Amino acid sequence: MEKLDLKTIRFKVENTDTLATLPSILKKTLKVLENPRVSLSDIGDFIAKDPVLTTKVLKMVNSPIYGFPGRISSVSQAVILLGLNVVKGLLLGISVFELMQKAMIGLWEHSLGCAVLSKIIAKRKSHREPEEVSIAGLLHDIGKVILILHFQPNYSEALRLAEEGQIPIIEGERKIFNTTHASAGGWVLKKWRFPATLVDTIEYHHKPDLAKFSPFETAIVHISNVLIRARGFGYGGDHILSPVNKKAWEKVGLTEEDLREVLREAEDMLEDEDFFSLE
Repeated sequence: MEKLDLKTIRFKVENTDTLATLPSILKKTLKVLENPRVSLSDIGDFIAKDPVLTTKVLKMVNSPIYGFPGRISSVSQAVILLGLNVVKGLLLGISVFELMQKAMIGLWEHSLGCAVLSKIIAKRKSHREPEEVSIAGLLHDIGKVILILHFQPNYSEALRLAEEGQIPIIEGERKIFNTTHASAGGWVLKKWRFPATLVDTIEYHHKPDLAKFSPFETAIVHISNVLIRARGFGYGGDHILSPVNKKAWEKVGLTEEDLREVLREAEDMLEDEDFFSLE
C-alpha cells in the first residue's frame, strides 16, 4: 500500500467539507458551523427548518445526558439552555451519527458512552460547563470518521495492524498515516471554527498532559475514554485497555468512592438502549 504523505493527509482532512460523498445534511451543517459570525438564532433556524434534524436534536437534548429529560419541546428552548458551543458540538455529533455507525460498528456507542462519563465526572468535580465537557467526549474520536472518509482502505489496514499486532489503534494509525485520529480531529475542528478549548481536548485526549487551553477538561475526557473502554461498551478500534495517564488522574482528583459513584450513575444510562438511537 502506497505510503501517505502527511501534508496530503492534512490537506484532505481540513477540506472534508468538499468531499462529494459527504451526506447533504453534514455539508449544510458545516457551512453553518464555518460561519465566524454564526449566532444561536442562526443555528436554531437552521435546525428548525429540517424536521428530521429537529427530532434528533430534541431527542438528544431530552436524553438523561443533558439533564432535561422530557422537558425541552422546541429547538429555540434547547439552544438558549445549552449555549452556542454545546449546540454547535451537538449538531455536529448528530450530523456525523450515521457516518460513525457506517465507519466503525460500535463507534457511536463508544463516543456517546464517553460523553456520558465526561458529563458525570465534570458535574462531580463542580465544573462550570459540564455540557461542554460532554460534547468533547462525544466528539473525541471524530478524527477516526474523517480518516475513514478519506482513506478507507488505509484505515482498514490500521485496524488490521491493531488487531493482529494487539496494539492500540492509535499505534496502527501512526504506522499507516504517520499521524493519529486525535491530530486529524484537532485539524478539522479548528477548520470548522470550534473553540480552542474543544480543539485542544480532541487533539490531546490521548496525551492530556500536553493540553494547553483545557487541561482539566482534557483530563476528564481522557479518563472517561479509558473507563468506557474498561466497561467494554461500544468499540473504538481495538481491544487494548491503555492505562490512565497519571498526571490526568491527579489533576481530576477522583477518589475510589467518586469512581464507584460515577460508574453507578453511568450504568443506568448505558443500559437504556433507546438512549443510543436517534431514530
